[in-house]
Amino acid sequence: MAALAFRRARRDDLEAIVGLLANDPLGSTREDIGPAMNPRYGEAFAAIDRDPNQLLVVAESAGAVIGCLQLSFIPGLSRLGMWRGQIEGVRVAGDRRGEGVGRALFAWAIDACRRRGCGLVQLTTDKSRPDAHRFYEALGFRASHEGYKLPL
Repeated sequence: MAALAFRRARRDDLEAIVGLLANDPLGSTREDIGPAMNPRYGEAFAAIDRDPNQLLVVAESAGAVIGCLQLSFIPGLSRLGMWRGQIEGVRVAGDRRGEGVGRALFAWAIDACRRRGCGLVQLTTDKSRPDAHRFYEALGFRASHEGYKLPL
C-alpha cells in the first residue's frame, strides 16, 4: 500500500468526498452526484471549514483521496465540562477497503481528539451496517447508548 497522509480537506477535494459518501447502499440513496455539484455541498463545506470545532479530514494515497471523515469537537458541561470528539461521515474507497486505511484514519482522528483535550470519542452508525459495527468494536468502541434521530 502506498503511504497514507491525513489532512484537512480543501474545497477542491469536495467532489471526491461526495463520491465517497455516495458509494455505498445508504449513501447512494441520500447523496446527489448529478452531473453538476449540488451547491448545498459547497455551502456545507464552507460552514465546516470556518468553524474551529469542525474538521473535515481526507486520507490521501499517491495523490488520490481514498477516505474521509468529519470530526466535531463538542464542549459540554456533563462529566466535569469534558470535551468530546464526534466522528461522522466515515468512508473509505471501495477498492481500498481491507487495507488498513480505515484503521489508520481512526487512529489519526482519535489522536487529534486527544490533542484537543477530549475525554471521549463517540460516533453514530446506521443499524443496517453490521460490518461497520464489527469494525468499530474491534477499535475499542462500545455500543453503550441508544441513539435517536428526528428528520426535519
